[in-house]
Amino acid sequence: MEAEDSRDQSSSNPDETSKATAANSVMAERKRLAAKIGMLKNEKLRKELEELEAEAAAEANTETKAAADHGQQGAAAAGAAAMGKDASPKGPTPVPDARPRKRHWLTLASFLVLVLLPTLVTAWYLWNRTHDRYVSYTGFSVRTEEVGSALELLGGVAELSGSSSSDTDILYKFIQSQELVQKIDDQIDLRAIWSRPGRTWANADHDPVFAYNPTGAYSRILSPPDEPAGGSIEDLTDHWRRMVNVYSDSGTGLIDLEVEAFTAPEAQAIAQLIYDESSAMINRLSAIAREDATRYAREELDQAVERLKVARSALTRFRNQSQIVDPSASIQGQMGILTSLQQQLAETLIELDILEMTSRPNDPRITQNERRAEVIENRIEQERRKLGIGSSSDTENNGDPNAFANLVGEYESLAVDLEFAEQSYTAALAAYDSALAEAQRQSRYLAAHVNPTLAQSPTRPDRFSILGLTALFSFLTWAILVLAAYALRDRR
Repeated sequence: MEAEDSRDQSSSNPDETSKATAANSVMAERKRLAAKIGMLKNEKLRKELEELEAEAAAEANTETKAAADHGQQGAAAAGAAAMGKDASPKGPTPVPDARPRKRHWLTLASFLVLVLLPTLVTAWYLWNRTHDRYVSYTGFSVRTEEVGSALELLGGVAELSGSSSSDTDILYKFIQSQELVQKIDDQIDLRAIWSRPGRTWANADHDPVFAYNPTGAYSRILSPPDEPAGGSIEDLTDHWRRMVNVYSDSGTGLIDLEVEAFTAPEAQAIAQLIYDESSAMINRLSAIAREDATRYAREELDQAVERLKVARSALTRFRNQSQIVDPSASIQGQMGILTSLQQQLAETLIELDILEMTSRPNDPRITQNERRAEVIENRIEQERRKLGIGSSSDTENNGDPNAFANLVGEYESLAVDLEFAEQSYTAALAAYDSALAEAQRQSRYLAAHVNPTLAQSPTRPDRFSILGLTALFSFLTWAILVLAAYALRDRR
């Protein structure tokens, strides 16, 4: 029985042996993969630790505590790698103490240079070197007279005066123009007035920033103090726009002017000259407009006079040629003659008819009356020809230019031309008189609602405003530069 059992076991052992071998190989493969995965994890952790150690060594070589912590973490990671276990830390990584670094010191230095230093320099200059300036204020507007008709004045709807916005714009540009600067500089020396505080940095009493440099704006700092004045008019115009401020309201047509100078009388004098020159410019514009209106009216009047002369000359020439002053009166007399002849002819014919009825045929009175009637008829025909109403068969007499009908027609044409020329002359003369009346009064003028003032205390420069703006823009510039630098650092 034992022999049979042993044979049965021997026959079943090969299958069990093969299964055991396969299971061992699978376990070995799993162990090998687990070991490989552990090695990869350990290699990744090792690289990360090396990078952390390198960054810590570069930023703070003296941080021994951090280095020790990193060494302990490296030792723990190495031990975990040797044991084939996961080397992930069990707690958070210790953070080193916050200490100022190089970039922090650079940011602070840039703040001192770009913000604090300009602000302090500006404050020192404003309260130690800047000279006080006085401001003269004046306000004016351009007024235009507009007189309406008598009916409008009676109705109370006429606008006697108004403001011209276009003239205000012209005046605004004129005050800022080089022409006005040159005219005022010829009357008072603007270069001497605005450069009086001096422009030398070495002299503690000079104000080189706000004082005018007569040698030119580009040599304000570098030019020697004894260099003769002679700046260009363009340079003076640029400084003019700094010292003369013009404010225009297009809605109301008002102009406000502020003039700065280092003494109150000089500021008032410059403002008064600006007002006088502006008034003269407006008067010139009004004079040009009046001259244009008068010239046009005068030209129309000259044309009307010439037309009237031509019409009168033509009528005089007609009277000389026809020897008739008024064809209308002459034709009335001619018609009276023709009527009288026709009446005499009728009486002669009646008498002839009576003689033929009561006397013999050879009565000499009949012959006499017949001759009388014939003579009267011939005279009537001649008179009719003079009037231009001869018989239709007489074509030669119908075209006679001396006929009264033709003379009357020509006279009426000349009379119409003369009447039109007289009416045109009357209208042109009235328009010319109206233009002269308009030219005799000032239709456009400059009205000052505030005369140039004389300042009692200096109001410029506004030191606190300038200092605040300097600090604000310095801080904004510094902040933009710092943000740009950190943005470039983060991109690397």
